Amino acid sequence: MSSVVYLNGEYLPRSEAKLSVDERGFFFGDGVYEVTRAVDGHLFESGRHMRRLARGLKELRLTPSVSLEEIEAISLELLRRNDITSGEGTVYLQITRGAAPRTHHFPPAGTPCTVFLSAGRFTLPTDKRATGVAVVTYPDIRWSRCDIKTVNLLGAVMAKQYATDHGAFESLFVKESAVTEGSHTNVFGVIDGELRTYPSSNLILPGITRDVVLELAREIGVPVNETPFHIHHIPDLQESFLTGTTTDVMPIASIDGKAVGDGKPGKVTMALYDALAARLYVAVGAGRR
Repeated sequence: MSSVVYLNGEYLPRSEAKLSVDERGFFFGDGVYEVTRAVDGHLFESGRHMRRLARGLKELRLTPSVSLEEIEAISLELLRRNDITSGEGTVYLQITRGAAPRTHHFPPAGTPCTVFLSAGRFTLPTDKRATGVAVVTYPDIRWSRCDIKTVNLLGAVMAKQYATDHGAFESLFVKESAVTEGSHTNVFGVIDGELRTYPSSNLILPGITRDVVLELAREIGVPVNETPFHIHHIPDLQESFLTGTTTDVMPIASIDGKAVGDGKPGKVTMALYDALAARLYVAVGAGRR
């Protein structure tokens, strides 16, 4: 049965959702998106997602006709209409500058933004978490506004495909020897018991799970240093892990074929995963699995 999506004010079957060939998201990747976790029909950290969305809309000078409160309401309605009121799911949101004749400058004032949302189920990668995953490094030559969650994701696509081609779970971007982030994740390392990660800036996306994990680390007494680890630090890593909306906290077992620590999920990593799981399921009123 076709899922129900939201497009420009209408709920309709996905098979009936149509966009103009003049859509600027198609021509230019001119828009922003968000992916929000849902557990038992409840949105996790929706406020943080909406604040990041609001910042992206402001940076790109997009003015959709729906408010942030309406977006949250639509998200919950899509979970209900698609029967994702128990178990794990996600809500995808995309807002673009709309349909207009192809010009690099903005279309005329009053051109309506395109607003699209969909909801779907997903399966937690618990088997990978038990063993940790292999990752590879990849040159970070993307544009310098990675802090905007734009739908123009070609750099991430190429990096993820590189990982797939090499039998890895993820690619880690490297800029001037510093490890910045993954193709669709943030990345952390543990050196001498201290948590290291690239600082918030225009060069990485400020991940929602990243922010929560940094809070949790401080709560449970893990020293935090928002300083990147570099390629030459990889042999010194005791642990490393990825974070993301659908990744949670994912241990890294190896980087470029070389084991991280003993090649198994570490104590700090799993303590942070447990703390995140507690926050996630308590926050939405669901029991721990």
